[in-house]
Amino acid sequence: MRPPVSTAERSTARAHAIELRDITKSFGHIQALRGATLQIRAGEVLAVVGDNGAGKSTLMKALSGNVVPTSGEIVIDGASAEIASVADAQRRGIFTVYQDLAQAPDLSALENVFLGREQLLGGIGRRIGLLARGEMRRRAEQALDDLGVTIPSVSRPVRDLSGGQRQAVAIARAVMWATTAVVMDEPTAALGARQTAIVYDTIKATAARGLAVVVVSHDIPNIVSLADRIAIMRHGRVLVTLESEKTNVDEVLRLMLGAEVTQ
Repeated sequence: MRPPVSTAERSTARAHAIELRDITKSFGHIQALRGATLQIRAGEVLAVVGDNGAGKSTLMKALSGNVVPTSGEIVIDGASAEIASVADAQRRGIFTVYQDLAQAPDLSALENVFLGREQLLGGIGRRIGLLARGEMRRRAEQALDDLGVTIPSVSRPVRDLSGGQRQAVAIARAVMWATTAVVMDEPTAALGARQTAIVYDTIKATAARGLAVVVVSHDIPNIVSLADRIAIMRHGRVLVTLESEKTNVDEVLRLMLGAEVTQ
């Protein structure tokens, strides 16, 4: 079982980049993606936006291994990568935070961070399956602290945490194991303003650690302020990718809803 990512691995992660090239995906007669191309940089927040049905969630599912593209290529660190499952994506260092969080609410924050990746004690403890709870607690607390997240206790069940805190725990889990990218699907959809601010601070801290962060969002005003770049999708394609510093909310909305790209 793979241990949490070390500082040395974090440094290596900064050199990684992902490119999705001409990705298509059909579901029967419905063509969800029509040759979508997207470049993702390490250490940045990339927002993927678009109207309903634009293909943004399907494109992220292709990157996360939840769907297999009909055609196209995924390139990681300059080499073609086959991602046919979530396990494939995770082996490539790509972890996803889902809208429903995929958490076990009755388990503690600590147990959720290590769910499926529990660490065992050495020696005889390993042989009889004893968990290294002290080390797991230290690593979980460090992961949350590194992202600037404060929760009452990592021993508290996640059902007792606020929505923003639960989302932050889910992000901390992804960051602990990712070496390339963290993908987030509508991370603030069900949150209020204060909880959204917690999540956005966590997203910024994640990118600052050298990971690529890809965020699918309908919250255009906030995402323009948060992201380094904004990829606008329409009809299954990436229409244009804009630098956030060189655009504004009105332009993003116009392009989403059908305006032509001007140079």
